Amino acid sequence: MTSIFDAAISVVRADDASEKARAGREVHDNWVAGRLDMNPGSNALPDRPGRPEKPELVPPAQVPRRRAGTPEGRVALLHALTHIELNAIDLAFDMIARFGPDVADDLRHEFITDWLTVGDDECRHFLMIADRLQGLGSSYGALPAHDGLWEAALKTADDVMARLAIAPLVLEARGLDVTPQMIDSLRHAGDATSAQLLSVIYEDEISHVAIGARWLKELCSRAGLDPRERFQDYVRKRFQGGLKQPFNHDAREMAGFERNFYLNLSD
Repeated sequence: MTSIFDAAISVVRADDASEKARAGREVHDNWVAGRLDMNPGSNALPDRPGRPEKPELVPPAQVPRRRAGTPEGRVALLHALTHIELNAIDLAFDMIARFGPDVADDLRHEFITDWLTVGDDECRHFLMIADRLQGLGSSYGALPAHDGLWEAALKTADDVMARLAIAPLVLEARGLDVTPQMIDSLRHAGDATSAQLLSVIYEDEISHVAIGARWLKELCSRAGLDPRERFQDYVRKRFQGGLKQPFNHDAREMAGFERNFYLNLSD
């Protein structure tokens, strides 16, 4: 049998974006079918994931403006979301390969299963938004993008609790805050198809934040640490700029991410 850790690394290493997404879905299906084991992997996890030649990575200020009211703005918005989903694929499979081997024996299978569920969702999201871009006459890679998400991954590569705090509970939780407005803007612009895709992603994001919150709380409990204090300490030390309001408290609380974790960290 193949190690799940080697399989996850192969997804992270994949250069072609669509192939990465399809490979990620296959790894998930193989795990569910029992065709992968938890033996130590033999491959090295790279510091940076495989990437296609395009899009060009630029500073955030140079990324095209994403306004849903114009055709060009909608393409820019969907392109940015596709890039986010590609990074989210790598974050999920990196979580498994980087931290899974060191999770306690009685938790490891559940940890892997949860993050494979997240990874499979992110692969599905990437493929459906990339397909929508094609339908609008564009494609992933046609516009520049920035590398901020993977920079956050590099800052948390040494500590699973730091990764849980920053990836699902800062970055993905921010998606809960901003996605409803994007959905409304797309509907107002007459793009019901794109709005529906974002609605699917929004519902999945709630479950992803829930998985992140549950694992941070579980690992902190095992270590005798206060999860709220640890979360706030990681955000202050490893996430530049503080958290931005407004917050979608209802969605965050549905995910088990209580407001006393984050309210005093906002600007």
